[in-house]
Amino acid sequence: MDSPGTAGPSSSSAGDAQQPVALAVAPPQPPPPQQQLSRYESQKRRDWNTFLQYLRNHRPPLTLARCSGAHVIEFLKYLDQFGKTKVHASGCAHYGQPSPPAPCPCPLRQAWGSLDALIGRLRAAYEESGHAPESNPFAARAVRIYLREVRDGQAKARGIPYEKKKRKRTPALPAGAAGEGTSSSSAAAAVPGRGEGGEQSGSGTAAASPLPSPTGAQAEGSSVTAAPSTSRV
Repeated sequence: MDSPGTAGPSSSSAGDAQQPVALAVAPPQPPPPQQQLSRYESQKRRDWNTFLQYLRNHRPPLTLARCSGAHVIEFLKYLDQFGKTKVHASGCAHYGQPSPPAPCPCPLRQAWGSLDALIGRLRAAYEESGHAPESNPFAARAVRIYLREVRDGQAKARGIPYEKKKRKRTPALPAGAAGEGTSSSSAAAAVPGRGEGGEQSGSGTAAASPLPSPTGAQAEGSSVTAAPSTSRV
């Protein structure tokens, strides 16, 4: 007969000893996010794939190694059918007008600026794909001549010049002239209510009115010196 004070072995402790210990497993790490391409890089990739597709559909098919500047010009002419720029023919009544008053049956073409930017992206994509710069067909002399002819032809047909105007640098004034200008300004400031040249100011303050930016008909680079502001005492 067992004595009431004697306790048997604990079943809970024996069960805990037999259970395996679960190891903590770290959750899988998500893949690093891909770097977002810039707008220029995305457009360059699309243009490059479009040109390669054009070579595959060419009759007869062309390879990139056999591509020359003449094939690049053919590609640019092929893109004219998708253009959105109205280029007037020489016999059109709106020839040379930048804003024609009425529509005309002249065809749409690719703008020169679009073609020039396209060639720049394709030229960079060609060299980035591992090809030598010396064999780059997009940098051929014939392509540059063709782009220049498109630019000049569209400038005459649309009446829009594409040449960038150079700003003329204002020559520095001699030391003697600068000193005379300073003395005349100080003398004019000594008389209340009067600006340079002895003209009476109606409100007592000489304010210079803003001038529009110079256009093609105006001389660029000209500077306007405003009279110093004086207040009536």
